Amino acid sequence: MIIEELPEYLADLKALLKKYRSLDQDMAILRKVIQVSPDARPPFSYRISDLGLQDCVIKVKKIACRSLPGRGVQSGLRLVYAWFETEQRVVMVQLYHKSDQELEDRARILRYFS
Repeated sequence: MIIEELPEYLADLKALLKKYRSLDQDMAILRKVIQVSPDARPPFSYRISDLGLQDCVIKVKKIACRSLPGRGVQSGLRLVYAWFETEQRVVMVQLYHKSDQELEDRARILRYFS
């Protein structure tokens, strides 16, 4: 399976790495999980609806981050990615903390996938 990253995702990751030093390792673990099971798995992740897209866009709500001790998967980090099942390809779209941003950037998603 191919995992790609949008330039905006890399900028999000770089900014969050300044706050959460273990995020690189935490994301490596999450990437392994996505490679094994890329589809939505409630309550950890779910499909973002109302986008009008054929492709599957998934939001991961429960991400464990070791830089946030005692929080477990309730860290507040969110990951948005697109899953193209026919191509066996995942594109990382956005990474954010819910205290910095309430919802995913739908304009970014539509800009790349519509």
